[in-house]
Amino acid sequence: MRKLSVVAIAATIALAGTSAGWAAGDAAKGKRVFNKCKACHSLKAGKRKIGPSLFGVMGRKAGTSKKFKYSKALKNSGLTWTDESLDKYITKPRKFIKGTKMTFRGLKKKADRDNLIAFLKKAAK
Repeated sequence: MRKLSVVAIAATIALAGTSAGWAAGDAAKGKRVFNKCKACHSLKAGKRKIGPSLFGVMGRKAGTSKKFKYSKALKNSGLTWTDESLDKYITKPRKFIKGTKMTFRGLKKKADRDNLIAFLKKAAK
């Protein structure tokens, strides 16, 4: 009986990490989604375009990348870029953070957002 409980607890913990769906993203597909972003964003450290570099974006406090002038709204948002916060932001940036300078309308499809996040976690570090 005790072995069964340990197995059940381990399975629950393993599933808890994937229940939000973010682990399901496909980085290869996310690279194609990133084509919508690369006109304004670079993945190279310190290389900004119209928007800031996305190098090291995951886990970074929003509005803190050097060499880019962020909107007050983004700087004061208190966000840290996690799977969840980035998912909400790239759904509809101007709705999620009113006053952001990001003009991109967003990604409607959850699969596209999951794939993009998986790609950024791999390519932007």
